[in-house]
Amino acid sequence: MDGFGLSQDQEAIRESVARLCAGFDADYWRRTDETGEFPEAFVAAMAAGGWLGTAMPVELGGAGLGLTEAAVMMQAVAESGAGFTGASAIHLNIFGPMPIAKFATDEQKRRYIPRIISGEDKMCIGITEPDAGLDTTSLTTRAERTDRGWVINGRKIWTTSAQRANKMLIIARTTPRDQVKKPAQGLSLFYVDFDRSRIEAKPIPKMGRKAVESNAVFIDHLEAPPEALIGEEGRGFYYLLEGLNPERVLFGAEAVGLGRAALARAVAYAKERVVFGRPIGQNQGVAHPLARCWAELEAANLLAFKAAALYDAGRECGAEANAAKFLGGEAGFNACEAAVMAHGGMGYAKEYDVERYFREAMIARLAPISREMVLNYIAERVLGLPKSY
Repeated sequence: MDGFGLSQDQEAIRESVARLCAGFDADYWRRTDETGEFPEAFVAAMAAGGWLGTAMPVELGGAGLGLTEAAVMMQAVAESGAGFTGASAIHLNIFGPMPIAKFATDEQKRRYIPRIISGEDKMCIGITEPDAGLDTTSLTTRAERTDRGWVINGRKIWTTSAQRANKMLIIARTTPRDQVKKPAQGLSLFYVDFDRSRIEAKPIPKMGRKAVESNAVFIDHLEAPPEALIGEEGRGFYYLLEGLNPERVLFGAEAVGLGRAALARAVAYAKERVVFGRPIGQNQGVAHPLARCWAELEAANLLAFKAAALYDAGRECGAEANAAKFLGGEAGFNACEAAVMAHGGMGYAKEYDVERYFREAMIARLAPISREMVLNYIAERVLGLPKSY
């Protein structure tokens, strides 16, 4: 970042991604939303352009860029009109493999990361469980040692892209909770083949982003070799923590991009739609909500990129990353709602796309962490108030 704007190189990234996304118009994304067909062509184009390796190390085939550049790229995808369907189709590739890139052995890194960057391997991540939710230390999926490696049993939920994945990064308990000093201990991270003879993935019907499915995953006696373990046994939870702040920043930036896409549609409609002899955008009742949304989006955007800059500088950014996710989610949702309202009855029609944006806008308010948990974090870590849960 240069002051309050993007650097020349970052602006070039934004423009390049926008040009690529221009090849996938509103009809393309409307069709994926209606059919549930995964946007394979879009992902292939992003992989061919090298964008899936934006934040991965150069020595592993990535671009070696920072969180700021990744946020620029992902925001450009969402803002193009691809929304969260486009962003979610590649989101896991950006920082999802980071625990492997940081904590795996050199041999594991060389074997796994280039195949993820190229799109040859399609990865999903198994963290959340039905009975644990955000309380990851209470998960019950377990991995037990055998003379051939490990056997994994358990359940995961809201696992994105499990229908097309051939690999899974999964966290499981390797030491019972009652045998460790802290609940976060005894959890280990594994990178395994998605063996469909041992793993069943059932799509969860949901309100938006139909083309990028979420799944309930059932794991029954999945055998994994010793080399499937990433890093040290029992340190998996701490490895995942490394990716929490980047994920929140990316969600915040993507939500701002989605809000901007909706706002652009609303502004264009407000200029063209004539009622009682004047464009509806001339009425303050239409104009003021849209102007307010612009201000909210810009404020959320500044915090998202401040958090990204802090992260790239190696500085503490937990409060900013969480707040960026919170504000981005709220500003994006407000902009999408205002866009629907500005269209009047046509805002409910699929042909104008804003109803799709509105449905997708709920994602950043719910995931990867609830608004309430963000506020808990700020209340406790920033304001110094007593822990409430």
